[in-house]
Amino acid sequence: MLRKTIQRSTLYVSYIGMILLIPMMLLTSAEVVGRAVWSQPIPGSMELSRYMLAVFILLGIAYTHQVRGNVRVTMIISRLPKTLAAALDVLTSLLSLFIIAVMTWQGWVVGIEERTVSDMLRVPQFPFRLLVSVGGLLLFLELLLELGDNLKKLARR
Repeated sequence: MLRKTIQRSTLYVSYIGMILLIPMMLLTSAEVVGRAVWSQPIPGSMELSRYMLAVFILLGIAYTHQVRGNVRVTMIISRLPKTLAAALDVLTSLLSLFIIAVMTWQGWVVGIEERTVSDMLRVPQFPFRLLVSVGGLLLFLELLLELGDNLKKLARR
């Protein structure tokens, strides 16, 4: 039940990021056409594209981990004994949890304290800084699920 809730939340949050790809694509296309045809760039389009890309990445990172879309090099681990490989998976999960916990915590601290705005459009920076902690929290929960799976795997060995 908890696993499904976490995975469903991760999926729905990643949809928010995915939806922003369409306006980012349209804005970039309009920018290119405006520059090429009329020599008129769209003011602030680079800022907006950067923000939309940040939202896409930060809200999609947990889903990428959930579907195992990240790069994993198994060249060495596949040659180790199964018990040692399972123990290394547990260790890797624990280290990842620690790193993501620190990232989530610091993302929150920096996001709350942030008062700056963008140069051209004067967009506040704090919502995008807070997305680091939102994406980090979802990734932390996904890593917790993975740690549980790895511990079960290790216990079976």
